[in-house]
Amino acid sequence: MNLPAEPQPQVSLAQSSPTVGTFRERDGALEWIGRQETVRVEPWGPDAVRVRARLGGPVLDGLPGALLESAPATESTVKIEDGLGVVTVGALTVRVDAEGLIRFLRTEDGTEVLAEERAHFWWPGPRLYTAVGNGHHRLEQRFAAYDDERLYGLGQHQHGRFDQKGLVLDLVQRNAEVGIPVLSSSRGYTLLWNNPAIGRVELAHNGTRWVADSARQIDYWITAGTPADGQRRYSAVTGRTPMLPEWAAGFWQCKLRYRTQDELLTVAREYKRRGLPSSAIVCDFFHWTHLGEWKFDPAEWPDPAAMVRELAELGIKLVVSVWPSVSPLSENHPVMEQRGYLIGTQYGPMAHADWPDKGVASTVQVAFYDATNPEAREFVWSRVKENYLDPYGITAFWLDACEPELKPGFQENLRYWTGPGLEVGNSYPVENSRTFYEGLQASGEDEVVTLNRSAWAGSQRYGAALWSGDIGTDFPTLRRKIAAGL
Repeated sequence: MNLPAEPQPQVSLAQSSPTVGTFRERDGALEWIGRQETVRVEPWGPDAVRVRARLGGPVLDGLPGALLESAPATESTVKIEDGLGVVTVGALTVRVDAEGLIRFLRTEDGTEVLAEERAHFWWPGPRLYTAVGNGHHRLEQRFAAYDDERLYGLGQHQHGRFDQKGLVLDLVQRNAEVGIPVLSSSRGYTLLWNNPAIGRVELAHNGTRWVADSARQIDYWITAGTPADGQRRYSAVTGRTPMLPEWAAGFWQCKLRYRTQDELLTVAREYKRRGLPSSAIVCDFFHWTHLGEWKFDPAEWPDPAAMVRELAELGIKLVVSVWPSVSPLSENHPVMEQRGYLIGTQYGPMAHADWPDKGVASTVQVAFYDATNPEAREFVWSRVKENYLDPYGITAFWLDACEPELKPGFQENLRYWTGPGLEVGNSYPVENSRTFYEGLQASGEDEVVTLNRSAWAGSQRYGAALWSGDIGTDFPTLRRKIAAGL
């Protein structure tokens, strides 16, 4: 059978029919270049590598992601011989063939732990780029499936499954659906999809596929070893978790919601009267004057200083709910809009959800502050510090609705400081927790924990604990949450 002549390279067809590329060693990393595509395999901490692939030029540095800027030092070797490129980093060996296909092996015995796989012998290959404009592509990265493999991780979801094998999951933040793109495999590897783009992951029995709806390059990190090894290596390259404050390890009391200072104190006093240990109590939403003013409403919370003092005498920490929403009625909205501190929109008004606010009978169109903008983070923290920390000594915060809670969830229309919504949207909860971590540290607090409704890879380095989101109050839900928590 005569195959047709090889087609000319097209932007959306890179890595289609097998192409023999060229290898080079560059700054301690292996690069393969073929059909306008560059693939870079770079040692990134002990027993680990970072793989980046880009169409139309060299791979890019400085894009949004979870990895820290510099990798932990490690010994490694790069060899190019017999039509192969080989990178060895401790327990992990990476082999790249002449056609750019990558295999990950245990160094000790050469056992394959993971390998790229072509979707078809002709087209597409293991990496597919489809142009979507402005230098961005819809990206697909495909790996082989293994019959005996079990996969764990990917954040916190409501499907009730512990083993993620066989599932298709959206990579997008929603209330009670927390996407953290880290997988640990029973085959002895842990993989981080280092891309905050909106997308999905397909863990099918005939192949694994990671998809980013709009991004500039493929970027993932992989390490070999046990799940414990994987978590240790993962936190080394994305940030260690700070020590949990002693008070935060106790019982937290919360309900939807305490409407007044008296109501909250009555509950705290009853715990004390009954001899029930309690470490924290949450002052939930609508304790504020308006969404995005980040301060107590004196009509319902007339003396926060006295409340905090009494709670401290009871051995209870006050935790205050802070939302990233900014109502048009907020005193902060005009200046935040003028300075570019709100998430932008490509079309229509700068509004991201409809939500009730105080003083109006109907919902209002609220915006969210742009947590990816360092100046916006500083502004929000300055208001939190002015209204909670400085006058009352409040240092514990419940970060609600921090996906952020878009209505509708139309990421294509959003423009963050760091890039388009489709490219960077999943990183929002990390940057929101960063606002409070860096603010508290700068204010002299060395024990920081926040309770968050959403998270992404790297959130742990900012002291972000994760809660379940808004879930049901029945036993089937409790059963699903055990798997989600594990």
